[in-house]
Amino acid sequence: MNITKRQILEFIKDLIIEPRRKAIKWSKITKQTASLKIGYPGQHIASLVTGVEGEKTGARGNDLSDGSEVKSCSRVDPLDVCLECRGPVLRQETKCGSCNSDNIHRTNDSKWLFGIRNEGDLNLLLKDPHLNRIILIIDDYPRFFEKDYSVIRIQVFEIWPKKKRHSQFGKILTNYYNNIYLAHKKLYPNKNPAPKNFWPYSYQFYLCNPLKIFEATIVDAYTEKSEPKIINWIEPKINRDEIESAIMPPEVLKRDEIKTLLTKALPKELERNLAKNVTLEKLKKAWIDKADTHALHKMFRGIDESLRNYLDLRDTDKISVSRKKYSRRSS
Repeated sequence: MNITKRQILEFIKDLIIEPRRKAIKWSKITKQTASLKIGYPGQHIASLVTGVEGEKTGARGNDLSDGSEVKSCSRVDPLDVCLECRGPVLRQETKCGSCNSDNIHRTNDSKWLFGIRNEGDLNLLLKDPHLNRIILIIDDYPRFFEKDYSVIRIQVFEIWPKKKRHSQFGKILTNYYNNIYLAHKKLYPNKNPAPKNFWPYSYQFYLCNPLKIFEATIVDAYTEKSEPKIINWIEPKINRDEIESAIMPPEVLKRDEIKTLLTKALPKELERNLAKNVTLEKLKKAWIDKADTHALHKMFRGIDESLRNYLDLRDTDKISVSRKKYSRRSS
């Protein structure tokens, strides 16, 4: 597929902006969520930005014809909750329509889900020779924590599970299956545990070294003037091995992980990750002086892939070694 930026922008207008405008109009009347799930539009986006067609099979075949697995999640236009009367509040509303309170809980918890119910499901994601790439799509509000919902962002990330730089992804899924799914089934044989929650922008997400291959924004998202703009697009012809992975925000690091970087990383690796006007000497002095963790975070501009190589999975993500070997009972 030879795709142009113009076609991608046209798609966003036709299948995301226009349907959303109509959904918002009717949500004001019905008091139902205006959220249009990004699942199937996500499949289209994946094809457009990677240049790989689908297989016309809906949910029953490969997501893309090269075997890529596509996962989408949306944090846009959910129903929020009034913390005073527990009534529903639309995202574009500034006050509760029932009690006029502005004490509103804004929902921001959508994540990617990986259903793994047997070793075959696990091996499909990590070892299948035809599945080399996981494509993760998210739409959200880049200014969510400023309570600014006027801009919507669409991002596409790639993870290649068989490649060494993305090896933590396989460890995370294997841990879920061995230590969460199987443990749950042992306790409750007739119940299936929830799928693996893979949280956007989390420590474990960045530890997998995701490659951000696409970003677009929709400005004036709640007006008739809303227009999409492509911020960045790594076209399909670009060698993924030459792309820098997404930078980890320093705020996701715990104090002991900062200590690990100070102890193990090379000086030049630390220096290229420091914030403007911060030297390695200043950072080390702040650590010796027992500066608080927030102050240490501010001394980094980010945590790149070279530094992340020194970090380990957290206890909740590590694969525990069982004293007894798991064996599947014959039926």
